[in-house]
Amino acid sequence: MASSTKAAAPATPMVGIAGWSNSGKTTLIARLTRHFTDQGLRVATIKHTHHKFDIDKPDSDTARHRMAGASETAIVSGTRVAVIEEIDTRGEPSLEEIAKRLKPADIILVEGYKSAAIPKIELRRAANATERLLASHDPLVIAIAADYELDGHGKPVFSLDDIAGLAILIEETCGPFGITARRMHA
Repeated sequence: MASSTKAAAPATPMVGIAGWSNSGKTTLIARLTRHFTDQGLRVATIKHTHHKFDIDKPDSDTARHRMAGASETAIVSGTRVAVIEEIDTRGEPSLEEIAKRLKPADIILVEGYKSAAIPKIELRRAANATERLLASHDPLVIAIAADYELDGHGKPVFSLDDIAGLAILIEETCGPFGITARRMHA
């Protein structure tokens, strides 16, 4: 007798872009996102910040809803949806919890989360060359992208501008991609 239990869908692969402040993580994620979306892939991104942030204007309707005590507030238009959730008492959700909330994608690019248990590309700039090299202590760093020559501690070192090379490495590590994109267009 066949089981009626449905197998869980495989988790969307995640790759982190990790580095010290002002190393260019956002720029690299934007360039990789463009590269993958130009190939027809669906890319989602997650950014971690240590700073308090607000996506509402202080006097907006949604800010007023939150200030009145709403634990979640959604704002919806014909082109965009945003959900703002207050987490004061339960603490910051894990990377995995946030990833599960996203719509299906071929890959999730993650900015920050230096200690996350995901494959990571370490971003290095000559301006922060004195900061600790993550690759020397983190076995999940799969490569380093840098604007100067350095010892990669056994990890490949790419130029910051080698988006195609980094994309190939990401696909070799987490791919092949395209499953979600093919389903969406079928």
